[in-house]
Amino acid sequence: MNFLPLLDKLEKTQALTDAELGGLLEDTSPRLASELALRARAVRERIYGRAVYIRGLIEFTNYCRNNCYYCGIRRDNLKALRYRLTPEEILACCAAGYRLGFRTFVLQGGEDAYFTDKRLEGLLRAIKKSYPDCAITLSLGERSRDSYARLFEAGADRYLLRHETADEGHYRHLHPGEMSLRHRLQCLRDLQAIGYQTGCGMMVGSPGQTTEHLIKDLRLLQELQPEMAGIGPFIPQHDTPFAMQPSGTAAGTLKLLSLIRLLLPNVLLPATTALGTIDPQGREKGLLAGANVLMTNLSPVAVRKKYALYDNKICMKEDAAQILDRLNKQVEATGYRIVRNRGDYPG
Repeated sequence: MNFLPLLDKLEKTQALTDAELGGLLEDTSPRLASELALRARAVRERIYGRAVYIRGLIEFTNYCRNNCYYCGIRRDNLKALRYRLTPEEILACCAAGYRLGFRTFVLQGGEDAYFTDKRLEGLLRAIKKSYPDCAITLSLGERSRDSYARLFEAGADRYLLRHETADEGHYRHLHPGEMSLRHRLQCLRDLQAIGYQTGCGMMVGSPGQTTEHLIKDLRLLQELQPEMAGIGPFIPQHDTPFAMQPSGTAAGTLKLLSLIRLLLPNVLLPATTALGTIDPQGREKGLLAGANVLMTNLSPVAVRKKYALYDNKICMKEDAAQILDRLNKQVEATGYRIVRNRGDYPG
């Protein structure tokens, strides 16, 4: 396959057909992967220079009302050790992160009914009062439009809601019947309409995934034009129905990162912890494939193992300062540098 004309079209923001996208997705040659990464890197450097943005992740509850078949904190996992951080504990995580230079805090949790709008509003206002120069990202799943609006007014700036798959049949394969792709997409559109910097994204190599599914994912990203895209490999968790399914691959994830950088040049694109879990150099390779964001766990070390979305997650025992020190060295080895600011989407 002569892929160079297709990459030229992508760089000129000319549309590819589904067949052309599929050809790129199915071509496993190292030459294509190398050329994709080279071009993706050039695009991200043109827009963001050599800056890498860091986000301080606070996993503050692992209670969840949902029963997604791939997730270790799913409702029916009776072996999960449940916890909730108190507002004081969350604010302590923010304080520690701020001292280290973090200017974005990501509050992530399951869909936990305990955290009502009122409780979250108080928490958001407290964080904003203490750290007015920081951005707050929420990753709390599906809520009502009114709830999203209230949290936005209370100080949330960004919202991550991965769509996981843009194919209806595949969505039903990954989720129980009470969940729907239609509702997930409506939530994303509500978030955009309210004014959030919005992120979506998918798992790579999830059970049952096909090339056609990935093409739909890329088309959805083109349609929504999110400010952020979270792309990570599927990794099984031992207490889920997909425990024996194979993981997604680093190579497949890196290719998707590069393609997304070319399709959405301005997007904030993380090299995820999951990518670093399946490949010891995954995050460095992600940066060299077009990514420009890294997450660092600010959660108390004592609860990290309990937030077990998937198996063998890295950075479980180190404190945030140790993780950041190691990340600094890894990033410098790629020729990039970590910067300590909010790292907002251009414009």
